[in-house]
Amino acid sequence: MYPGPLFWNVHTYGLMIAIGLICLFIVLFTYGKKIGMKSEHIDFVFYLGFAAILLGFASAALFQSVYNYIDDVKELGSAAKFSFDGSMTFIGGLIGGVAVFLILYNLLKKKYPVPMTQILGVAPCCITVTHAFGRIGCFFAGCCYGKETDSFLGVQFPDLPAPVHATQLYEAAFLFVLFAVLSFLLLKRGFKHNMSVYLICYGIFRFCNEFLRGDYRGNFLGIISPSQFWSLCMIALGVGVIYIVRYLLKKEAKTQQPNVQ
Repeated sequence: MYPGPLFWNVHTYGLMIAIGLICLFIVLFTYGKKIGMKSEHIDFVFYLGFAAILLGFASAALFQSVYNYIDDVKELGSAAKFSFDGSMTFIGGLIGGVAVFLILYNLLKKKYPVPMTQILGVAPCCITVTHAFGRIGCFFAGCCYGKETDSFLGVQFPDLPAPVHATQLYEAAFLFVLFAVLSFLLLKRGFKHNMSVYLICYGIFRFCNEFLRGDYRGNFLGIISPSQFWSLCMIALGVGVIYIVRYLLKKEAKTQQPNVQ
């Protein structure tokens, strides 16, 4: 763990986020060209992605602040105050970022008609590699840690009394593997359902990994954490996206058929 600044005022967490974002855009431009996206379409997705990332960070902070406020209301009642404390939740950022991306895409798609199926193929690769580096950043920062354990997998954080599961590294390893699988499916098999694979696989993993988390993340419905609730939503959405992609592929096939006079 290295929560302090590496040099000047650069922290390891911020450095990992920066590396992840650089990898995101490298993957976008590289994979986009390999699957036949036009250069202007890749640029369009780049600008949409940049806007989505910026507002996604705001959404991540907003979601976590709402969770914290709900918990404070339970304990303090009317004395609870809503505030931003700098903490964020990935799924909240993902929801906000995707929402912004889709809104901008639908507003501008007539001018830049990028096939949504191409975006749904490459976007999960971009998300997973970025998220993986982000989780490594969490490990260095000492947040998102797991429950206490006496297994060989235990990691001793400076501010914790006993070794804990390195849930951040578990997730990072899973995401790198998922990134490799999605990349293979997209580039070698021309697979059209990468988004569904991402949503379902990450949703299942995140739901299970939450049981090993030791930091307080709030309760939802008295049984599951907010992240587990959204993980179930991701799984359900992943199933729905299978049918959405099928519909889009049929629609694209019809538009590409020549008119017979």
